[in-house]
Amino acid sequence: MVGEKANFAKKEDMLKIGVLGAGHLGKIHLKCIKEIPGFDLVGFYDPDSENARHVEEEFSVSRWASLEQLIDAVQVVDIVTPTISHFDCASKALRKCRHVFIEKPIVTTVEEARDLIKIAGEANVKVQVGHVERFNPAFLAAESSFDRPMFIETHRLSQFNPRGTDVPVILDLMIHDIDIVLSVVKSNIRKISASGVAVISDSPDIANARIEFDNGCVANLTASRISLKNMRKSRFFQRDAYISVDFLKKELEIVRIGEPGTSEDVQGFFFDLGKNKGTRQIFFDKPEIKPTNAIRTELDSFYSAIINNTTPPVTINDGYLALEVAHKIMERINQGANNIL
Repeated sequence: MVGEKANFAKKEDMLKIGVLGAGHLGKIHLKCIKEIPGFDLVGFYDPDSENARHVEEEFSVSRWASLEQLIDAVQVVDIVTPTISHFDCASKALRKCRHVFIEKPIVTTVEEARDLIKIAGEANVKVQVGHVERFNPAFLAAESSFDRPMFIETHRLSQFNPRGTDVPVILDLMIHDIDIVLSVVKSNIRKISASGVAVISDSPDIANARIEFDNGCVANLTASRISLKNMRKSRFFQRDAYISVDFLKKELEIVRIGEPGTSEDVQGFFFDLGKNKGTRQIFFDKPEIKPTNAIRTELDSFYSAIINNTTPPVTINDGYLALEVAHKIMERINQGANNIL
């Protein structure tokens, strides 16, 4: 593995990385980066002096006076700032030809995303977007089982937390599932329908979207940040199989229909198709999932993409497509609200 080889690398051979933003998620990134042998954590920048002082003490890492100075001192920039500042931070880093990891959503607007793609292309560097659920161990274990799913249902429900209510629930929560669905369904979108309601904040707190693809697949996505319980579950229905991914519990369930005796799985039962069509067997599989830190995994994958000169697992274009669909969903919700009024 790349990380194992990096253990033997000299410090001057390591990738110098700086973190922009040291809030709740930024602290997690700092901790993970310190655990990746190939990264040399040069420091971080955060405009909140009091918070920065605590972070500097807690992580024993240098705080830089400006993001520009930190960008100049590193090869890789990790952007974990509020979304509204993503474009400014990323464009400054890319114009210095720095590799950039940027948290989701990639930027605030679709226009900014297009501009960022152009800047990144000119810089000829690696850019990865932090859609962390792609690295959830349950989803990684399920990927090999997907075979043109035709109906997908996702539920991402969260108990109320004031953090994140400055943006609609579509950009806060649903965008995770938008990216997952787009990564699984390899088809263009034909139609999007959506509805949403603002209950506590000034933007939708609960929303539902229906995405219809050209290949016939339909995805039904629900997101709420005013739920009584937390849930992050997606269900994929395809010919002869049902796949359930629990992102919260990190569990995977696969139900397959096949010919009798085609699986060694003892958990199954037979059913008769009738009219001399023979017998089929239902097989139940719940593989053991080894717990992993998804953020550490995605940062590790970014390091590997840089070192090996390969395409990052979640590209800047992936981030753009997820954002574009999220904005179309918000447009549909706004159109529905205007029609009611």
